[in-house]
Amino acid sequence: MAKITAQENRSPHPTNPGDWAWNFWFLVPIYPYRRRRTLCREVVPDTIWVFEQVQGILYTIVPIRMTIIRLAAGGLLVYAPIAPTKECIRLVRQLETEHGAVKYILLPTASGLEHKVFVGAFASYFPQAQVYVAPHQWSYPLSLPLGWLGFPAARTQELPPDPAQSPLGEEFDYAVLDINLGKGSFGEVALLHRPSQTLLLTDTLLSVPADPPPIVQLDPYPLLFHARESALEPVQDTPANRAKGWQRIALFAIYFQPQALQTTGLKQALQEAWKAPDHSPKAYFGLFPFRWQADWQRSFQALRGEGRPFVAPILQTFILDHDLQQLGAWVDRIAGWKFQQIIPCHFDGPIAANPQQFRQAFAGLTPGVDEPVFGSENQPLPLQDVQFIQNLEKVLDQRGITAPPR
Repeated sequence: MAKITAQENRSPHPTNPGDWAWNFWFLVPIYPYRRRRTLCREVVPDTIWVFEQVQGILYTIVPIRMTIIRLAAGGLLVYAPIAPTKECIRLVRQLETEHGAVKYILLPTASGLEHKVFVGAFASYFPQAQVYVAPHQWSYPLSLPLGWLGFPAARTQELPPDPAQSPLGEEFDYAVLDINLGKGSFGEVALLHRPSQTLLLTDTLLSVPADPPPIVQLDPYPLLFHARESALEPVQDTPANRAKGWQRIALFAIYFQPQALQTTGLKQALQEAWKAPDHSPKAYFGLFPFRWQADWQRSFQALRGEGRPFVAPILQTFILDHDLQQLGAWVDRIAGWKFQQIIPCHFDGPIAANPQQFRQAFAGLTPGVDEPVFGSENQPLPLQDVQFIQNLEKVLDQRGITAPPR
């Protein structure tokens, strides 16, 4: 499946690292913490731009993406804001100069903390913009009003359930997936931009590129860290190591513990850390308790599936199976739209995909199917790779931390 061609970054990298600062990093303390680079790409000429940063844990970094669309009447719509660093805001201001002010800011998820945490700070830079959120927003451990979470209370409201009542205009359509999980809600707003035939999604679909995206290569150290075979191997920056590191990171991020990954014992890990060439905090003091089997790339190729979109196993196992009826209706509605590309908030994007390919990605998650098909019916993921996630669900259900699907 070919990827839609995107233009390069719109502006040169700033020379002042202070432009990358995200001072509220402690709210969700994950890598890269307080320093976040931003790349902007134009994916539909003079119409759609994507802004990308990275996020992750233990150097398992993946892109997080914001999309901006030029409105037919002038102005801009922002879907899923990212960290509003000086660099990010400067790039948005460039678009405002050319196409008008930001009019709408949309938080398309109810459960994605990595998206929700940026909205209030981002909206503060655009005081005239209306903020719309997916329904049934919640917070943990206490459910607090959005105004207490930093959202501008006077101009924040739920997106109307009926698109006919939406202020976004006739150039958009949307469908809301809202699954009650008991202690919270999983929500996602699929947004269709009719003129460009572009579908925007948050977390429900992914596509994994074979090569590391440009945003993760601005600082390649996480790629090179995971490209090693043991703690005794030094970090070496080569194109091959960048690609190897990215592919292993993708397996980590999707499966948590893929079949091809083995962990070393504590004693061996400490012994190797003592002999490691780098004992700095950046290198986790030499700790690298991983071993990859020789055929690990077969798992990656199965995961990638030549770039086909798929539902992440963690989402399929823990969330979507709680309401297959609603999921099926949501998929049916979206599959009735006309689009030729999908822009999700993570991994690759845009993805060249039509409504039929969208439906195929959910083929195993339909009412009446006892066993889900991870990946797709045509290109299933190896069950051994998803076994860790399935076992984790059983443990959490038994302990009452999560609830089994209805």
